[in-house]
Amino acid sequence: MVMEVSDQTFENEVIKCTSPVLLDLWAPWCRPCLMVEPVVDGLAKKYDGKVKFCRLNVDENPRTAVRYRVMSIPTLMFFKGGQVVDTVIGAVPERVLQPKLDALL
Repeated sequence: MVMEVSDQTFENEVIKCTSPVLLDLWAPWCRPCLMVEPVVDGLAKKYDGKVKFCRLNVDENPRTAVRYRVMSIPTLMFFKGGQVVDTVIGAVPERVLQPKLDALL
């Protein structure tokens, strides 16, 4: 399952999370974001219990997007211990994301 987060819940759900987190920064009008959504959803099922998956709408939550200097979406950020350890920009296939998730474990 992918959890929707906001500027208000970001700190508790992502930064303070004890497990690794993949954060999908997106917007509903963004075609590449919609293309990567099923990939992220599939990975969330595959890594259930190992990695937390979150999604943040940058239009509704600009503070977090500005904080991390997100210039293009989709942006997928990989967090471990509250720190960004990797970032992928653009719609990419599962084979690109899977090794990055494995590296978090």
